[in-house]
Amino acid sequence: MRHLTLAAACLAIIGTVACVAAPPASATSRFADDPYPSTYKPLPSEPVLLRNATVLTGTGQRLDGADVLMRDGRIVQVGSGVQAEAGVRVVDASGKWITPGIIDVHSHLGVYPSPGVRAHSDGNEAIAPVTANVWAEHSVWPQDPGFAAALAGGVTTLQILPGSANLVGGRGVTLRNVPATSTQAMKFPGAPWGLKMACGENPKRVYGGKGGPSTRMGNIAGYRAAFADAAEYMKKRKEAADKPEGAGKRDLKLDTLAGAINGDILVHIHCYRADEMATMIDLAKEFGFRIAAFHHGVEAYKLADRLAAEGICGALWADWWGFKMEAFDGIQENIALVDRPANSCAIVHSDSDEGIQRLNQEAAKVMANARRAGMGDIPPERAIRWVTGNAAKSLGIAERTGTLEAGKMADVVVWNQNPFSVYAKAEQVYIDGARLYDRNDRSRQPVSDFMLGQEVMP
Repeated sequence: MRHLTLAAACLAIIGTVACVAAPPASATSRFADDPYPSTYKPLPSEPVLLRNATVLTGTGQRLDGADVLMRDGRIVQVGSGVQAEAGVRVVDASGKWITPGIIDVHSHLGVYPSPGVRAHSDGNEAIAPVTANVWAEHSVWPQDPGFAAALAGGVTTLQILPGSANLVGGRGVTLRNVPATSTQAMKFPGAPWGLKMACGENPKRVYGGKGGPSTRMGNIAGYRAAFADAAEYMKKRKEAADKPEGAGKRDLKLDTLAGAINGDILVHIHCYRADEMATMIDLAKEFGFRIAAFHHGVEAYKLADRLAAEGICGALWADWWGFKMEAFDGIQENIALVDRPANSCAIVHSDSDEGIQRLNQEAAKVMANARRAGMGDIPPERAIRWVTGNAAKSLGIAERTGTLEAGKMADVVVWNQNPFSVYAKAEQVYIDGARLYDRNDRSRQPVSDFMLGQEVMP
């Protein structure tokens, strides 16, 4: 069980009760029906006014000397001169910076926990090239200490994905980074699932000696066969829907693929090379699904304009490349170039239990590399979108979180200084208005059962 210490729990109990999270959006098709629905409930919170900080809203705005008012788990007002009503806790944030909560769109916490022991390696069901029937949420270990470490880095929401051994690895799940005893209690209410797919060398390497695919053309043939089966499955179920005997036996693998075709499940693709990304875009058009984001994409800069035109996000590393041949042609300016076109959607992701703790500084690397390359200064108010608003967009939750706007979830981070400084630390992290983490208050530093009794520096 992940939990707050006793003092924090008591404070939470006596605080003003936060509003209940919005109910899940009604599914547009039966393929999005959830037999394991979210049980997430926001922790109790008190009204809080953060006063006189530098605020990056995540919408492209920077507000100096601004205030952020939170009440009932929501952002109420952002701006200068916000008045505190009776019962509002006022926090002097002078000299501090405030941003939306950090969102990581590519994490394996809980399915590849830290410490990484073989018995807890549950991220890849590598029994077949297509395992669309498996769901990452059924592997998540909520006690993973990595969740608390990510919280200390300002991460409030994260997508947990299967690994990348398979052509189609299964469903990913979006979680709230809160202490819980079950995955369902962390599950972001109403967030769509993500379908994890992988291009290139990974499935070739894993299945090349197991009957294939062993080539890139074999990979594409495998995707096409899987989605062709799903399309036929959808057709037959539609034709049989009005028959007395019903539509016959469900196929859990084809349910997921059909959900992607139907638009209920967002497609996230591990893909490094530009030529493969172009092929996957054509594949998506052939079968009628939409790609939410290409992940890793070290060559995304080569088709940045096309990604923007197609409405596809690039979820990318700041500077990790060259560790295998398909990652050879990466450049440090990759994210900055993907970010340049109109309507672009550049994202900094982690894919790492350590990188997730410093996504703000990973974004800072991109800013520095762009400057060194003569691309000019990328202002903080733009860069913050790479780990907040753009990330929320790719996960289908942008209407609820990712920016500091009235009515949205009060997912807020207070930094000791500019978050893109190497010296930046998250001092306070609010999720749905509840102060879940405070660097200066040990009672508000969640500890899992796994870590109880172990001395850990804050």
